[in-house]
Amino acid sequence: MYIHDLTNAEGARTSSKRVGRGIGSGTGKTSTRGHKGQWARSGGGVRPNFEGGQMPLTRRIPKKGFNNKRFAHAYTVVNLDAFNAFEDGATVGIEELVEAGIVKVVEPYGLKVLGDGTLEKKVTVRAKKFSAAAVAKIEKAGGKTEVL
Repeated sequence: MYIHDLTNAEGARTSSKRVGRGIGSGTGKTSTRGHKGQWARSGGGVRPNFEGGQMPLTRRIPKKGFNNKRFAHAYTVVNLDAFNAFEDGATVGIEELVEAGIVKVVEPYGLKVLGDGTLEKKVTVRAKKFSAAAVAKIEKAGGKTEVL
């Protein structure tokens, strides 16, 4: 067997139906569209989500939520666990987190510290924002918070 001997299986490839090519083709005159009506016209038919005139599903379902990204404030978010990588008495800001490889992307609005996890080190944390839980845990560990 050679590659030029290969053929498709019987019925695997069918030629496309050529409509409107005369009465002898069997698909002439109305070109399989039938007589008159919306579907027989040029450009006829309905839009994709048309449901016969009833209120479409996309308009019946209630809309919820709005996220105005134009005015969103993007912060680099770090939890308290990240500060355990530094020594006692260290002052830690966004630059130190980047150098340590903890933060990869610095967002335009700066650093926000969240209170998830535990803090065992006595560090001074410098950030734009702190959650209330983060401030409480940092001060409980003997550290300080500095709002930039």
